[in-house]
Amino acid sequence: MTTMTDPRVDAYIAKAAPFARPILEKLRKAFHKGCPAAAETMKWSTPYFEKDGLVGGMAAFKAHVSFTLWKGHDLEDPQGLFAQVGKTNMAAVKVASVNDLPTQAVLCDYIKRAAALNVVGAECKPAAKRKPAPKTPADLAAALKQNAKARKTFEALPPSGKREYVDWITEAKRDATRTKRLETSVLWLSEGKRRNWKYENC
Repeated sequence: MTTMTDPRVDAYIAKAAPFARPILEKLRKAFHKGCPAAAETMKWSTPYFEKDGLVGGMAAFKAHVSFTLWKGHDLEDPQGLFAQVGKTNMAAVKVASVNDLPTQAVLCDYIKRAAALNVVGAECKPAAKRKPAPKTPADLAAALKQNAKARKTFEALPPSGKREYVDWITEAKRDATRTKRLETSVLWLSEGKRRNWKYENC
């Protein structure tokens, strides 16, 4: 079977710090061995691997490389490798040295099982009904009127993206917390960011 590589991934690895390159190369090989039909792509400016949906990805930072499985939180983790990413189904592990990586056999096992979740999900889960866009609370609506960039970003978000902000603001238990979250939301929106932007490349 032909490996579906992407030259953008080659360029990404070449530009990474010296410590990160062997980690990225080993993870790349593991993705293709654990899921031979996976296709490489770039999402959020980092390499990802797809087969019936996203399987996982990798990203190089200043002092570590992050190895992420898109549905990793739903996997059994006998090695205790992964930590959940926020409130998502993603799970990730940070690696500072190629010697910190588990064996290729372990990596391939995790990736194979992660890829299988995409197929199981497609076969077993009924099509999810899309929830309507949430009602924008009055204080958020007022704040958005005062910030054109934030308003433009919020209006362009899909219903799920709007709901992330609305739920975060309205779930605050204290007025001070709600005010702080409102201010932070407007700031992030003015910068073109989604609510969970911090976790997109971790």
